[in-house]
Amino acid sequence: MPYPEGLPIGAGWVSAEDTAPVVFPFNGDVVGQAPVGTAELAKRALDEAVSIADTVAKLPSRTRRALLLAVGAAIESHREEFERLLVGETGKPLADCRVEVARTIVTWHAAAEEVSRLHGETVPLDLLPSGDGLVGFWTRRPIGVVVGIAGFNYPLLLASHKIAPSIAAGCPVVCKPAPQTPLATLWLVHLVREAAAELGAPAAMVQLVTGGADVGDALVTDRRVGAVSFTGSAAVGHLIAKNAAPTKTLLELGSNSALVVAEDADLDAAVDAVLRGGFYASGQACISVQRVLVVDEIADEFVEALLARLGEIVIGDPREESTRVSALIDPKSTARVLDWVEKATKAGAKVVGGGLEGTVIRPAVLLEVPDGVDCWDEEIFGPVVCVRTVPDVDTAFDQVNASRYGLHASVFSRSLKTAFHALDRLQVGGVVVNEVPGFRSDTMPYGGVKDSGIGREGPRFAVEELTVTRMAVIRP
Repeated sequence: MPYPEGLPIGAGWVSAEDTAPVVFPFNGDVVGQAPVGTAELAKRALDEAVSIADTVAKLPSRTRRALLLAVGAAIESHREEFERLLVGETGKPLADCRVEVARTIVTWHAAAEEVSRLHGETVPLDLLPSGDGLVGFWTRRPIGVVVGIAGFNYPLLLASHKIAPSIAAGCPVVCKPAPQTPLATLWLVHLVREAAAELGAPAAMVQLVTGGADVGDALVTDRRVGAVSFTGSAAVGHLIAKNAAPTKTLLELGSNSALVVAEDADLDAAVDAVLRGGFYASGQACISVQRVLVVDEIADEFVEALLARLGEIVIGDPREESTRVSALIDPKSTARVLDWVEKATKAGAKVVGGGLEGTVIRPAVLLEVPDGVDCWDEEIFGPVVCVRTVPDVDTAFDQVNASRYGLHASVFSRSLKTAFHALDRLQVGGVVVNEVPGFRSDTMPYGGVKDSGIGREGPRFAVEELTVTRMAVIRP
């Protein structure tokens, strides 16, 4: 174990009364034992965070920037070890875990650059006669203690999306990883605290508490918290927003991302995008391709090409270089996905592929899925893509917008007119043209509308979310 035992609370590591095994989803092997936190430990962590909030807020910009760069460098020096650990606790294919670590490093480096961009501006107060002679300007100040709660599918990256912007903004942060995947996040927090100590910053500026819903509730309902940043399901996000009110909440929630194929699309590129975007991370990504809407004119050709290539997706042990789809995070998730597919077929959809091979769901394509079934209406979070034909692009856009979700969507077309029409029409947080809806740079604003959440991630935008403006009005 590359970090001390227990939980990083306060300046040291605190023993937990219980531990729980972290298992390899592919075969159930125990990867390690993780400490199990409690609501009492969560309160203790918040007490510690509140006690040093002023100290963290006053850390010089150069210290915060150096800390962020040091953590990025530390992760890079342990890149392969993090990749293997992520494969073990998430069960994601190695290729996807490599992407996660690479994106994590970018996140820490990008957050470091945002430290120098935290500034305000002057305000002309003399637009009214009463403002004559007054000087006005505003600055950005830390919002206070941040609670960051991350999902299981990208534990290292999602924790970094909470912790790195908090440090850049000058906020202490208490992180809670998903119960299934705490190990990489524990190691990350250890590296942050080591780097902080070397720079003379308080270790307690970053803490971590594991546990279940009771721990999460203790964290989000404490009125001393300045902001709660959560990544996970819409149902849990809604509950957090309700329980945390009036505390600011930043919610990156679910989706059933759509990909529209217009009549003038490059069909080979569109097919490739569905195969890449629908099955990476075994489908356990909030912006994986779930709904494909194809214009009638080219639908037969598209479907034929897609099904012909479905067998290219290698399934099996996620530790293997070639594997692209492996076991889902736990048996309960596997059973749910299989149940949803069965219900869709009973409702009239035709399934190609699918089924269970050992612990792995084979990639599945569902054709002509009707409304009113979970595979189309909800977030499936598994290796399943639904294809539906539509008479034209406008109908496709209408059906994309009919969802309660709105995270990312994409359109494949050679027409700039269609591309800009999509930008105007699609009710989502991001429109991607001629690429997978899951394309994401960790330097861009990322987030959704409707039930896909509120607020934006990406270091520049998250740092702003974790600060408040303070106006100064001076009569010299």
